[in-house]
Amino acid sequence: MHKIEIISRLKPETEKFDKIMHTDLADIDNSLLHKVVSYAIFNGGKRIRPLLTVLAARLCQPDSLTDESNIYRFALCFEYLHAASLLHDDVIDKAHKRRGQKSANTVWDNTHVILAGDFLHSRAMFLAGTLGKDQCLSIICKATEAMVKSEFIQLENANTLNTSEDNYYRVLQGKTAALISAACESGGIIANGTNSQCQALKLFGTNLGLTFQIVDDLLDYLGDPEKTGKIVGNDFQERKMTLPLIYTLAHAETTNKNLLKDLLEADVEARSAALEQARRIINDTGGFTYARQKAQTLINEAVNSLQIFPESPAKEIMTALSLYVLNREK
Repeated sequence: MHKIEIISRLKPETEKFDKIMHTDLADIDNSLLHKVVSYAIFNGGKRIRPLLTVLAARLCQPDSLTDESNIYRFALCFEYLHAASLLHDDVIDKAHKRRGQKSANTVWDNTHVILAGDFLHSRAMFLAGTLGKDQCLSIICKATEAMVKSEFIQLENANTLNTSEDNYYRVLQGKTAALISAACESGGIIANGTNSQCQALKLFGTNLGLTFQIVDDLLDYLGDPEKTGKIVGNDFQERKMTLPLIYTLAHAETTNKNLLKDLLEADVEARSAALEQARRIINDTGGFTYARQKAQTLINEAVNSLQIFPESPAKEIMTALSLYVLNREK
């Protein structure tokens, strides 16, 4: 399924989620809070996480979803948690852009943005607790806990230049995979899926999230800024230990390895000036190829995990989404 076809088929769903969120957030009685929250929620976004929740539920109930309206409202919790994390990330990173627009922290001050993120987190937990099952709430709480822990690990990695692949995947698991995995698994649970079905959905979501972040790390070095809306080489400038760099530091010839280590210990201006050189070393050592192969393996496992379900439009879309994540350019 081509990207344009995926977008076309999912457009009614994303519009439905937007309509439900407008209704859900309409009772915010503070005008400034409403503005900041609305800016964060409706300033772009593909609604992938709540979409995955609904699609996962449909895999477990292929004929028709029971209690469909509540499942849609429950799924909003994953979009709210995602938006809250982006608001907080932009404050932490002092970001100026988000989805090609001014980040919220450049429009309002940090205090308002942090509080808006806190509100969305609280709203998400309210929906999870009132519309989801106890098991769903437990999974979502663990996912949000993992998101926070991963940020601490990433900060520590930047200070210590931790080159462990296992450590890298721990960051990815919390940073991106945990919430996507929770969205998929919760969709199965709320639709009364079997244990085997829910575990398959959990694996699908985990691998999809890991792949998304590996591809994101590749795009940071190789992406087109016009398409990604991000500055190329930002991870290297911030000394982030992503998979292409980790592999290169482990396998590059001594001269190149020492050069990269020296640059990582130097100031940001030196790293910025040497970005093209670093990118060439990573490419020649096979760092980009290695990361791409890992992403492909993870997606293959994700698609294979769906074999437990009968063929259906939901399964077709989830398979197509996984291939889109693997091959995305932004």
